[in-house]
Amino acid sequence: MTHIPQTVNLKWPKSTELLGLKLTLKPEEDSLLLPKYSVGLHAWFLDQVRESNPDLSEVMHDNQTEKNFTLSRLQGSLTSKRSKIFVQANQSYQISITALSQPLATWLGTWVKNLPDHLQLFDTVFCISDPGIELAPLTYSKLTKTPLMDKLALNFLSPTSFRSRGHHLPLPIPRNLFHSYLRRWNTFSNQEVNMENFLDWVDDNVFLLRHQLSSVKTVAGKRGSITGFIGTIELGCLKQPPEKSEFAKLFSTLANLAPYCGTGHKTAFGLGVTRIGWEPHWQDHIPTHSELLLSERIDELTHLFRSQRKRQGKERALHTAQTWATILARREMGHALSDIADDLEIPYLTVKTYCKLARRAYKNG
Repeated sequence: MTHIPQTVNLKWPKSTELLGLKLTLKPEEDSLLLPKYSVGLHAWFLDQVRESNPDLSEVMHDNQTEKNFTLSRLQGSLTSKRSKIFVQANQSYQISITALSQPLATWLGTWVKNLPDHLQLFDTVFCISDPGIELAPLTYSKLTKTPLMDKLALNFLSPTSFRSRGHHLPLPIPRNLFHSYLRRWNTFSNQEVNMENFLDWVDDNVFLLRHQLSSVKTVAGKRGSITGFIGTIELGCLKQPPEKSEFAKLFSTLANLAPYCGTGHKTAFGLGVTRIGWEPHWQDHIPTHSELLLSERIDELTHLFRSQRKRQGKERALHTAQTWATILARREMGHALSDIADDLEIPYLTVKTYCKLARRAYKNG
């Protein structure tokens, strides 16, 4: 495999705290990807950081309540074949990476000048090319100078969902949207805002004008499935008198943060990719048939296994049911136990045992 050096002339100020990059990926040959390939993509990116900056990697992996990056899934023409995702050698695909902190933005500036020439996801090898800036370099202070707006259109390009009472909430309720953005703002901007006061203001002043949405099931993260929404919405904001304009200003600021931080949860696994504007070009991001089959099967098995474990505590029962369901559903689709063990970060023999127990429980159910 010949190494082709990457010569990239991408620069941004050292003070940059927010940044979005896009990379083009081309498969070396026609190939089949596991539906949960976003787990491998997530691990690849963290490995890239760890190899060159272990201290930053530790912060990103262990020491943050909020992730300081987002990572999209493959963007492009994806189809299903034999319960997997088919990628073609003559097609180009893209991924997006965003930084939400100055240390990561600085690291990206060094990394992009020395990009690896290949990315391997399981048995599929992609050539990396054409790195470019997708979201302009910014600081949080500059973001606060965003002009006030009384209307806002948001595009959700990949399935988007919120955690609510132990379940997924697949609705773009304004309070949930801005709670998501404000969490990242308070974590990384060093300009903390009282969350409850602002969210109460959102309840009273921000409303949904129109929407074009679809509800979808997908797989994301290490276990379980997720129900989310994709599409576009338009929000309105009541005009504020001058003495009450601070939250209106924050509304505009957080709206412009959304493309960088994404919306909802699992944004490091490709969920919640968000852009500003009423342009429903989200068709390429609809989960493939194989992803839908897997997510629906995981849901079905989770419900069964959870109903069989009524004596356990609620959180423990759900965690066990999701783990067993993910293992069995993936095994039914032909995924190797070793791949499942790597993704779930569970020892191979434990996964093998869980698979046997899950099969037995399924038969009993």
